[in-house]
Amino acid sequence: MAAAEEPAKRRTGSSRATGRRPAGEPRHRPSKGPAWAMRTASEQLTELLGRSPDSISSLKPTNDGWEADVEVLELERVPDTTSVMATYRVSLDKEGDLVAYERTRRYTRGQIDRRG
Repeated sequence: MAAAEEPAKRRTGSSRATGRRPAGEPRHRPSKGPAWAMRTASEQLTELLGRSPDSISSLKPTNDGWEADVEVLELERVPDTTSVMATYRVSLDKEGDLVAYERTRRYTRGQIDRRG
């Protein structure tokens, strides 16, 4: 058998160099830290409300997962400072599933928070 007809041998080495993982190796799961919790809360609230969050103003770990306060544009007006915003409190379990949400506040975008 000529050398050209022999099957090519696969090189073994680090999968990090090629960016591929070896067959059978589990896919690396991203850490379930604050950035992950913010993305997860934002995505699920968008799905429920049909509106994209404007920002996340608070995020804290709890014994059961995460709790976030998410700011959402509810009614767009001109000028922008008169648009109606809302704060939603979102609770996620440890797996990132939204288990509860509630609107805790409505305000105009230009309003300054005078609490505490």
